[in-house]
Formats: sequence, structure tokens, C-alpha cells
Amino acid sequence: MQLSHNDENKFSLSRFESMLKTNDVLFFDSAEFEDIINYYLENGKFALAKKAVKLGLAQHPTSTNLKLFKIEILVFEDKLDIAESMLSELQQLESSNEEVYIQKAQILSKRDLHAKAIQVLKMALDITLDPAEIYSLIGMEYLFLEDFENAKFSFMKCLEADEEDYSALYNVMYCFDFLDQKKEAIAYLNMYLDKNPYCEVAWHQVGKQYFDLKNYEKALSAFDFAIISDEYFIGAYLEKGKVLEKLGRYHEAIENYRLTLELDDPTSFTYLRIGKCFEKLGLNELALKHYKDCVHEDPLLDKGWIAITDFYIKKKNFQKALYYINKAINIDEDNVLYWKRYAKINNRLKFFEEAEKGYKKSLDLGNYELETWIRRCDILIDLGEFDTAIKNLNQAVEFYPNTAEIEFRLAGLYFSENEGEKAYFHLNRGLKLDAEYYIVIEELFPNVFNRKSVKQIINSFINLS
Repeated sequence: MQLSHNDENKFSLSRFESMLKTNDVLFFDSAEFEDIINYYLENGKFALAKKAVKLGLAQHPTSTNLKLFKIEILVFEDKLDIAESMLSELQQLESSNEEVYIQKAQILSKRDLHAKAIQVLKMALDITLDPAEIYSLIGMEYLFLEDFENAKFSFMKCLEADEEDYSALYNVMYCFDFLDQKKEAIAYLNMYLDKNPYCEVAWHQVGKQYFDLKNYEKALSAFDFAIISDEYFIGAYLEKGKVLEKLGRYHEAIENYRLTLELDDPTSFTYLRIGKCFEKLGLNELALKHYKDCVHEDPLLDKGWIAITDFYIKKKNFQKALYYINKAINIDEDNVLYWKRYAKINNRLKFFEEAEKGYKKSLDLGNYELETWIRRCDILIDLGEFDTAIKNLNQAVEFYPNTAEIEFRLAGLYFSENEGEKAYFHLNRGLKLDAEYYIVIEELFPNVFNRKSVKQIINSFINLS
């Protein structure tokens, strides 16, 4: 019985791995070594690929393809000088071998010489039998240069040579998206679909473009065509569900999301979206159940914990909201979205010290929104920690240098600390920026507001009744 090529590969692999275990030396022809090395590289078994290259060159020292595999591995390991030296020798013997140019371009690319890499790859185009691969590599080099127009053109040429290269199609769309050319992207996809009317990937991409343009009816039609082209295309069902949500057709959205659960393993994202739909329908128990399924499926998905927390905040059940945000923080204590909610919930519960801790942690994690600085300051004022409040606002000024809300608070704090010169400076500055915000002093520092000198200064900017 004659073996198929696939069976031969499996047999060669089996023999090779058996040889490694027993230390016996078996003979393989160079083509067998090439298949073995290619298999290991494609499956990420790098150490075994290196062994196969070494043994292959020991048995076939003149094999060009095995040398090229060695060069590819050297490039991967960043041993660029050695790889370049080997490649120079090989190029003298194999000047018409496209792989020589590809590896030379890879070396140039690794050295951030992307324009030169493109020149070399264009030379390879003159001799290649597979222009799709070369155009794809050229496109990637243009992406490194952030030249998205030329990258887009290269990936389009790749698709002309191989219409089923969906990675190239995704790259074309990436370029269109980066260039914010949504209408042009739709025109290109329609042209592509004229030749490939049952390409589910292209229909899916058309749908996403229309979704971004808020043309939900056309997006829905595109996702329907994607599903007609491939009834097992999970991405199309998910995107269709999102469109139906936007159209307020929540029951239909749930049906589409549930179909994905039947087609593949459940995902936290699907449970989250189903929960959102049930919440919009007022079916709170079902919404909560799916939010809990979401965080059970992926405890690190912040949107799941936030959905549960916000659910209870809307119900004004702040104790339960606090319970769930604490669970979230225990899982990921560096998530700023958790700490922001932790602070707001504690503030509503009048746990001011905990609320201040939450706002401080939010700031420490890089959440420099004005609201965070202001809310922390107001809590520190309530706690009587004026020095810390002043330090907090002086940091805020670095990010928001001309903000009346900050200036009036600083004025009130400095008056409270009997630092009149600084207080009057910030009061005047606040009034010049926006006099209407004098109300900050009236609400937060009533004793300061009732001072005759303070009222006189404010009256000079605004008439008080």
C-alpha cells in the first residue's frame, strides 16, 4: 500500500522523534527534513526545529533549503550578523531563490530598516511564483513605517493574487479603519463581494463598517448575508446581536447571542450582552443571573463586575453594590474602574474615610479626571483634613491649571488655615476665571463666605442680592 503525503509526513516525524529518544542515527532525505522542520516551526516547537536543522545539515550539508531554515532560525533568535553572513554566501549560489530575498528582508526589518526591506521584497516579486506572500510581507513593512496607504495597496495586491487570503483582507480593513475611510472600505468590500459573493468574512466586515456609521439596518442585512454564507459563523451572530440591541429588538438579540452558546463554548461577553438585554426588558432576575454567569466564566472581566455593581446602584441597594465591588477588587486590585465605583458607593453610604481611600487609589492608578480630584477634596474637607485637601488640589492644578472649581476650593481651604495671602490670591483668580462658581465657597465654607471682606470681593465681580 502506498502512503499519502500526509501519512508520509507522520511516518517521518515518528521516525525522527524515535531517533531522538534512542540516539540512533537514521537517514532522512532532505525533503523529509524540510517537512519535519516546517511542521515544528508551524507548531511552535522551536527546539525540535533547531535539532532537525542541525541533523539535516549534517546529512545534507549542501541543501539550500535546509540552510535557509537555519538562517530563518538565526533571524528569529536575533543572531543577525551570523544569518547575514550565511545569506551572503547563499545568494551568490542562489540569486534566483525568492526565499533568499525574504530572509534578507527579514534581517533588514529586524534592524528597523523597513524601507530597505521593502526594496528587497520588490526584487523578490520579479522572480516569485507566489506574489501573494511577497505583497503581504511588503504590506507588513509599510505598517511598520505607519504608511497605511501603501500598506493598504500592498494587501489589496495580495488579495488580487489570492482572493482567499483572509488575513490580507483583515489587514486591508485595518488600514481603512486607521485612515477613517469607512465609505471607501464599503466600496472596496462590495467590489470584492462581486467576485466572491459568499465570502462570510467580507460580509461581516461590511456589517461592521455600517455599524460604525450607525446605519444599523444595512449592518443587519450584511450580517444576515454573512450567516447565509456560513451558518456557523459565530462572529456574525454576535455582531447581529449588537445591532439588534441598538435597534431595541432585545428579544431577537438574545436569540442571536444564545445561538453562539450552542455553536461554541460560552463566553463571558455573550453572557454580559444577554444580561444587558434582559435588564433593558426589565427582567431583572434574568439579567442578574447572566451577569453572574459572566463573572463566573471570566472573573477578570471588569465589565461583568461593573454590570453587577451598577445593577445594584440603580436599585439603590448600595450595600450589595459594595459587596460585589469588594469582590471585584479582591480579584484585581489595580483596576481603576473598580476603585472609582468603590469610592462613589462608600460616599453614598457616608463611609467617608473609605470613599477617600477609593478616590486616592483611583488617582494613584492614573485616573486624573477632574471629578476625582474634586470629590476627594470635598471628602477631605468633610473629614477636616485641610492640609491633605490642599496638597490634593495643588496636584490637580498641574492637570487643570485654569479651573475655577479648584481655585475657589483652595481659597476656602487657605482661609480655613488662616493663610490670608494665599486665600485672597486664589479667590481673585477663581472670580476672574468664572465668578459664578463663588457658590463653592458658600456651600463648602459658609463661615468663610460670611466674612465681610470675602463678600466685598465677590460683589466686585457679581451682584449679590
